[in-house]
Amino acid sequence: MSTLISSSQLHERFQSGERTVLLDVRWVLGRTDGHSEYLAGHLPGAVFVDLPTELADHAQPGRGRHPLPSREHFQEAARKWGINDGDTVVAYDNSGSMAAARVWWMLRNAGVTSVYLLDGGLAAWRANGYPGESGEVTPAVGNVSLGDGNMPAITEQEAARWHSSGVLFDARAGERYRGEVEPVDPRAGHIPGAVSAPTTGNVTGDGTFLPAEELKRRFEELGVDESAHIAVYCGSGVTASHEIAALEIAGYRAALFPGSFSQWSNNAANPVAVGSDPIEEGAESARDHAGASGTSTAAGSSVGS
Repeated sequence: MSTLISSSQLHERFQSGERTVLLDVRWVLGRTDGHSEYLAGHLPGAVFVDLPTELADHAQPGRGRHPLPSREHFQEAARKWGINDGDTVVAYDNSGSMAAARVWWMLRNAGVTSVYLLDGGLAAWRANGYPGESGEVTPAVGNVSLGDGNMPAITEQEAARWHSSGVLFDARAGERYRGEVEPVDPRAGHIPGAVSAPTTGNVTGDGTFLPAEELKRRFEELGVDESAHIAVYCGSGVTASHEIAALEIAGYRAALFPGSFSQWSNNAANPVAVGSDPIEEGAESARDHAGASGTSTAAGSSVGS
């Protein structure tokens, strides 16, 4: 299965009349203007996907800030977007696929095999001079039937011991991994044993993914080999999906910890490590409970979800 589709390939599909469901997933941590940006301009026929309400349940300390929704909830949303069984789906955003990867992972997990990320997103489409449109798109309700469990995932308990027999990647920005800042979660730092692998290292300056060979080299330098058991987390399970997509492009299959650090840090029994050493534990760090007083997330920043 391919992970990416280029803007030129997508334009060719448009030109040939091949049915394609386009999902616009403009969301960035700390911002709420995704829908207004969508209304101002998007790909022709693209449907807006509201990440907090359609790709997640309400935040729960025991499940994280963006818990995965039930199959029924997700299927209802997918049908509202106009997806039918057998459709090809392309998801994009304007932040290097950091948000779009969430719906890519969820649809894959639900059994939709023909789903792609638009490499470079809206910026790449516009850079090629392809047409856009504005306003809301409301498609006919689809009939897609979704399943569950088609992508690997791990629990909080498995995350605690994952590093003993595999590689656990932390996809957030380095400063959050090290515990220097924590804008949203109760404690600062990382899961002991996790390796820092910020999602920003997966893309070029224009938001397109690095070539497969470069991604493979990146993950090898971070401790991955052909036999490695890999799992990924971030702040709330959103940008970790981007890391999983990058690993797939590089030829590796990885599991998602859906609750991610937001779930982990809400459990007082879980140790938290600080600093650049994966194992070093400072369980509480000087920025305990920084969720209430930490640095705010700058618009468009890459601190991770």
